[in-house]
This record gives sequence, C-alpha cells and structure tokens, in this order.
Amino acid sequence: MIVRIDYNSDEAFYVQLKNQIIMGIATAEIREGESLPSVRDLAELIGINMHTVNKAYSILRQEGYLKLDRRKGAVVSLNADRMRAIEEIRFQMKSVVAKALCRDLGAQDIHKILDDVLEEFYGVRSVEH
Repeated sequence: MIVRIDYNSDEAFYVQLKNQIIMGIATAEIREGESLPSVRDLAELIGINMHTVNKAYSILRQEGYLKLDRRKGAVVSLNADRMRAIEEIRFQMKSVVAKALCRDLGAQDIHKILDDVLEEFYGVRSVEH
C-alpha cells in the first residue's frame, strides 16, 4: 500500500489517510482480510504522528472498513450491512451535491463527474446521460 500525504493540503492528514485506505480497498489494492501496517510503522513510513494514524484507523473501524485485532492489528473487514451503507453514502452524496450546486454545477455536470470517477475504478464508462 502506497500512501501519499499532501502536506500542503487543507485536508487533515487523518482524513487523507482514511480516504486513501478506502480507495485502496475499492480498487482491490488492499483486500478483505489483509492486515494494514501497525500504527507505529505506518506513522514512521509516511512521516506523520502515530495519533494521526490511530485516528484514521479508529474512524475506519467505526465506518465498517477495519476491525482491530490484538494479534494482527488493523485488518480489512468490510461491514456487510448494505442498507446502512446505502444510507451513509446517500448522506455523504447529499453534501457533495449541495457543494456542486453552490458552485453552479448542474445535474449534467454532476453526472459527468460521477461517470469519470466510476471510470477510474472500473475502467469503463457507465450509462451515458
């Protein structure tokens, strides 16, 4: 797993780390059952504080992406509660769509952005709008 922290970003380091781990899971770079580096090892590897890594791991656990095991450390373990996941994503998407609308983007723009993002993951274009 390659993690890159943007030290010039306004986004908190723990958020960057959390999002990159989720992206790694989504692209199968990180697989179900795989152990992530220890908090200490990852902090040293990417040059951030251990508490920052611990915060990212804790949030990933709360959101159902990881389980914390005393022997194996942080292990990818996806929560299979589909309805809960749908509601969480719907809530997050409302915020993203609201930001897009505030920036004067329309439905066609939003669909294009979503298609582009899905293409990054799947390598193919979704249904055209």
